[in-house]
Amino acid sequence: MQPKKITIPPSDNARASALSKELNISKVLAQLLINRGIKNAASAEKFLNIKLADFSDPFLLGQMKQAVGIIQKHLKDKNKIMIFGDYDADGITSVAVLKNTFRKMGADVLHYLPHRVKEGYGLAKDILNICRENRVRLLITADCGTANLKEIGQLRSAGIEVVITDHHEPSAHGLPDASALINPKVGANAAESKDLAGVGVSFKLCQALTRDYLEEELDLVCLGTIADVVSLTGENRIIAKLGLAKLGATKKAGLKALIESSRIQNKKITSIFVSYILGPRLNASGRMDTPDLALRLLLTEDMNEAGELAKMLETLNRQRQQVEGKIIQEAESLIASEVNFKDHRVIVVGANGWHKGVLGVVASKLADKFYRPTVVLSLDDGLCRGSGRSIKNFHLFEALKDCTELLHGFGGHAHAVGLTITKENIKHFREKINQHAWKKLTFEDLLPDLDVDMELSLADIKDEVIAELELLAPHGCGNPEPLFYTRGLKLKGRPQTLARDTLKFWVTDGKKSVQAIGFGMSGLAESLLNAPSFNLVYTPRFDSWQSTTSIIFEVKDIFCEG
Repeated sequence: MQPKKITIPPSDNARASALSKELNISKVLAQLLINRGIKNAASAEKFLNIKLADFSDPFLLGQMKQAVGIIQKHLKDKNKIMIFGDYDADGITSVAVLKNTFRKMGADVLHYLPHRVKEGYGLAKDILNICRENRVRLLITADCGTANLKEIGQLRSAGIEVVITDHHEPSAHGLPDASALINPKVGANAAESKDLAGVGVSFKLCQALTRDYLEEELDLVCLGTIADVVSLTGENRIIAKLGLAKLGATKKAGLKALIESSRIQNKKITSIFVSYILGPRLNASGRMDTPDLALRLLLTEDMNEAGELAKMLETLNRQRQQVEGKIIQEAESLIASEVNFKDHRVIVVGANGWHKGVLGVVASKLADKFYRPTVVLSLDDGLCRGSGRSIKNFHLFEALKDCTELLHGFGGHAHAVGLTITKENIKHFREKINQHAWKKLTFEDLLPDLDVDMELSLADIKDEVIAELELLAPHGCGNPEPLFYTRGLKLKGRPQTLARDTLKFWVTDGKKSVQAIGFGMSGLAESLLNAPSFNLVYTPRFDSWQSTTSIIFEVKDIFCEG
């Protein structure tokens, strides 16, 4: 296992005691809230007890008033409207929410989703011809458009209005001349909205158009939001918390079929299920084939059609896993021979034959494994396409801006980017981005962080404390699961090695014993047996088995002493 550094914030006992008394919660939960920046009773109450009324006024976001006025005018005149989305789960759900809303308003709206491999991210280069052929008078973007200055300029010159809904960083070349721009990364916006996913921005537009909370669309909005790995704070927390409940009881044929084909229909739908099961299946559509398959699934009202489409996504997802696994294996071999970790703080790796549809997933897994910002390139064409994923404390989009002269194009945000580059510029790009990284990253930044919430003794881990932890869900980026640290534990009995390198064992402090489980940790069994004592980083949970409930620690790391 890679060495990690543990970070434990200082406890604020006075504030935790006050919160504990005011809200009638444990001091453990109070400290967990403080660690998440929630330091008074009013904000804690709002964080723990989410309501629809907590949504901010959609007209506080970007140029919402202009956008609504433009759309209402085109609806009244019965003009052709096209929604242009992105090919990932965020973009696909954005288009679905917009189409559902326009459909209820009686409008006939076209949509267009680009092909990831053939067309790439953002507005299609021939978008003007596409709009002219379909007699489109208004184009609405979903999860894209902010960086398409040229294409939007052409549309406006041709008399076609453009409303942008997006959440990506603006281009280094400035902002497009859109009729209205709604992007929480641009201009003054409500603080709660700054981390919205693309689908969240589209949803806010729909709320403004209908003057309604649109609770019935939260299942889709939640799916796209969590799948896009945005911070689950502010309005995203409202979307995720209320949306997961809606998703678990969804009436939408496509979502029901997707949940059933994923074999989680009888389980409580959590953010983990969205991130690792439902989201990847939606994304497989755009990665391996056309994103239209996933959109058709989300829009259909026919259960038979939904079932067939869900099966197709299941097949595509299995293909994606196979292709991805092969590329990761090849990439790791290249990294072993080409990357010198003493000199390279950013991994740049590429090869011929790598499927462009899975580069982002591969970059993410390599960045996690090696804990370096990682850019993965497919070298098949003269103009190579790539995806990058970053680590904490490294703004990858800003790094690409520093390399602008070497890139044909790029876009994205702090932790995820897409780019195009010529083959002859790759060597210089690798050198330039590493020079940038040497200025921005310290040696400490290259050690994975274990952000532990607090140090506890086994006596502090009570049933009522674990029950309270559920109030903090849903977890994800910006609101991680609570992590605790306990020192000086000893092994009780012999550890068991289970399937998939799982380690199961009992820990004790001499007074209390608790069962623990570590996924992928079977290699630590010998170290545990030989250690006089060890320290544990873990999340406590309830484990139910044959109508008996007990406490179990899900172990994140073990630090053996002696």
